[in-house]
Amino acid sequence: MSLLEVLQLIGYSMGAALHLWMGGLLWKRRSSLGKMERVLLLLALSIGAWHASNLVIALHASLGLDVGRWTTLLRLTDSIAVVSITLSYSFLLHVHLHLWAGAHNRPLKFNERARVYLTYTPALFLFIAVPKLWTGDYAPMMQKLETLVLPFVLWAGYALLFVAVTDFLISRVVESANEKSSMRMLAASFLGIAALLVAAYAFGVGQGTTLGLYLKTFANLGSLLPSALIAYYIYRYRYLELIIKESLIVAIFGAVVLAVYLFGIRSFGTWLASTYGLRSGTVEALLILGLTLMAAPFRRWLENRFHKFFEREATLYRDVVARIGQRMGHYQSLPDLLRFVEERAAQGLGLTRLRIIAAAHNPSESDKESDSSIQDEEESKGDDWVEEILELARSGHLSLIEDETVLREHGFHLAFALRREERTVGLMLVAAPADALTRDVRAVLEVLAAQVAIAIEDYWLVEENVRLERKVAHGERLAALGRMAATVAHEVKNPLSAIKSIAQVMREDKQLAAEYDRDLSLIVGETDRLSRSVTQLLSFARTAPPDAAPVRAGEAVRAVVELFRVEARSRNIKLECHTTTDEEIGGAEAAALRDALANLLTNALQATPAGGRVRVEAGKHGEELLIEVADSGTGIRAELRDRIWEPFFTTKQRGTGLGLAIVRKRMEEAGGRATLSTPRNGEGARFHLRLPVKASSNVTSERRPHLVA
Repeated sequence: MSLLEVLQLIGYSMGAALHLWMGGLLWKRRSSLGKMERVLLLLALSIGAWHASNLVIALHASLGLDVGRWTTLLRLTDSIAVVSITLSYSFLLHVHLHLWAGAHNRPLKFNERARVYLTYTPALFLFIAVPKLWTGDYAPMMQKLETLVLPFVLWAGYALLFVAVTDFLISRVVESANEKSSMRMLAASFLGIAALLVAAYAFGVGQGTTLGLYLKTFANLGSLLPSALIAYYIYRYRYLELIIKESLIVAIFGAVVLAVYLFGIRSFGTWLASTYGLRSGTVEALLILGLTLMAAPFRRWLENRFHKFFEREATLYRDVVARIGQRMGHYQSLPDLLRFVEERAAQGLGLTRLRIIAAAHNPSESDKESDSSIQDEEESKGDDWVEEILELARSGHLSLIEDETVLREHGFHLAFALRREERTVGLMLVAAPADALTRDVRAVLEVLAAQVAIAIEDYWLVEENVRLERKVAHGERLAALGRMAATVAHEVKNPLSAIKSIAQVMREDKQLAAEYDRDLSLIVGETDRLSRSVTQLLSFARTAPPDAAPVRAGEAVRAVVELFRVEARSRNIKLECHTTTDEEIGGAEAAALRDALANLLTNALQATPAGGRVRVEAGKHGEELLIEVADSGTGIRAELRDRIWEPFFTTKQRGTGLGLAIVRKRMEEAGGRATLSTPRNGEGARFHLRLPVKASSNVTSERRPHLVA
């Protein structure tokens, strides 16, 4: 058997087996394949049929079979070869149009869809070529279709040139260095095959010589290149649940062993026997023994080489974990880190989508200004399904959740619980084709989930430390301000009382009142204003009042609102009060609530223009008493939202800047919190006061809404 026959036998058999095998696997998953994958399926089957046809023809020639008895088989084989090779180039162009659009993350444009249809116009050639193969006496395909060879070669050369340019342009768009090099290698290979086709069939290089036969064989085997493309994208994007490493090792190992035996052992053994007069059977047996001894080391070498080529998951894991550890301080926030992990892992593992969600972190901080009002919680119900999955992971101590209806409804296939010791700190949601989630990928995702959980907890610890440090510093500053305020207030309050008393006595004198009534009224009014400011200073400096008898929350709220009824009418402001609870609260909490609510109502009435409205709502929300104070004033500018709670910060010409500072301080002393929330309908300001309510104290005497207007 000559080297050319060995090359044809091994090349065509490998080409047929590999392509038909991959096509068969794709066919099994045909219901879940996308548009490009379906074209890849057709490409694999057509190239497999082309190589199988060439294999049959090569075997017929090698075995020296009679043409007459095998005419029908040969005609059928030639027909399959012509149809498959013609369609292969059309499928190849079709795939590359999809690849080009995919590299730009967009669907096919109108002109590209039109070009897809145009790629199949050469199939019209088949209506001429196939009938010719079945008319007249049998002759080899290249002789029967001699007049059509040149047009077809030009068409094939154009197709290969087009896909080579497309691969090169894609290599300039993609970010992955490995993908760039792979696409460039494919582009160069397609150009080489195009050159071989044109040289062998268009220009007739080596026509009638052994060189020409080799050129044509290499040109035919060049169609193995699309198999590299198919295998690459199957592996890169995980279209199937297959790792082609073992299959490639077996295929290459078998091809090399077969080539060495057919050409090396047989030819070398025959030469040794004829040259040195040795027994050919013994020489061949010794050479086969040597080949057997070399087979195991050769296979290990192949496995090592392929292991390096297919170690992408391990590289990804090392890369992500290393960057999480090294760049912890480089990210401005936890979402920045999670976004990096999502993008890097999804790209490296060929996932459709990866989403990492950290569970709600609720440190015991009363100064956290989060808008957790009833309205906002209703708006956030879109992620209730995430809470459902989190609760499932916590209650069942599960690390992996799959095949859940709620996951599929939201486009995900797996959910990895981000667990740290016994705590579930979040979820890692994975969307990918079922065939992409192999054991290797799942193992990497599982380890990655553990690393991300550690990173989330580290961020929480850092945030908690910073929060505590700020709280201690803030407390020390408030204590110093309180002491100073108390000193100033005591020094000012007595002189103010004396000034007001003297002014009131002077107003009782009719002669003085007639001449200085306006001035005396101004003195009394200003002393009252200064007295209120001094009272605020003392209130800010005062610690929490001692505990007293419990009261009903609804009654306490309504009582405070009634104190401001006269002022609201004088300003022509509609003051509304709605209560849906009468929870019992302690005396200290009630005192804090009165102080905080009174300050909020003072600010609301001052900020609301005549004809406006101030609304107070009280109700139980979960285990908390929630009081909302909303006005229809000008609202609070976004740049001031972080400063309004600072003592002595004010935007008024006359004001101490202590109202909201007292509100926050009183609520913190009572174990609650005060927050500024997003206004409804975008107007005015909306504040929330929250106090914890014990379940045992849940004594409700009135459930009907109470309205005071």
